[in-house]
Amino acid sequence: MKNLFVTIFLLFSIISFSQEEEKIKHNEFKINAFNTIIFKSVEFSYEYLIDSESSFGVSFLFNLQDSDPKNFEDGPYYNEKFAFTPFYRHYFSGRYAWGFFLEAFGMYNQQENINGQFDFFNEMDELISPDERSNNVAAGISVGGKFVSQKGFVFEFYGGIGRNLYTSNEEFATEIVPRLGASLGYRF
Repeated sequence: MKNLFVTIFLLFSIISFSQEEEKIKHNEFKINAFNTIIFKSVEFSYEYLIDSESSFGVSFLFNLQDSDPKNFEDGPYYNEKFAFTPFYRHYFSGRYAWGFFLEAFGMYNQQENINGQFDFFNEMDELISPDERSNNVAAGISVGGKFVSQKGFVFEFYGGIGRNLYTSNEEFATEIVPRLGASLGYRF
């Protein structure tokens, strides 16, 4: 009788362990620490993991640097005052959305004529200052790597370049837009 109870207990234990599945986390929220430290801007990202090899997401960048001329002597800055960037990533690793990735992105960005950077003189030596803002649409690619701890903490780095395909003000909008980052976040 004891053996029967032990056998039944072991059978239920095996069944219960085999039915436990590891819950796959599909969402990530990240903040780009690189942009905050180097470029005085804030970038937040949300990424949805479709499967082990692909994901899509969206980033919002807000440039915190004001247009005072003395602020631009302090270091590098983005021409973009705001950027909305949807992206798709493909991962090249055996682990779930982890390791080396290739990214394709689109970007809506607003650029400003900061500090009269794009002012020019016409034929009659009159100073011309183009409209203060340009709305742009860009497309580009990035490469990077992502690492995730067992508890869900995420670190990623990436770098890429895009080109503005449409510009509302061609007087001062740049042709090239950067996509740089070293992000910290959480997978849930």
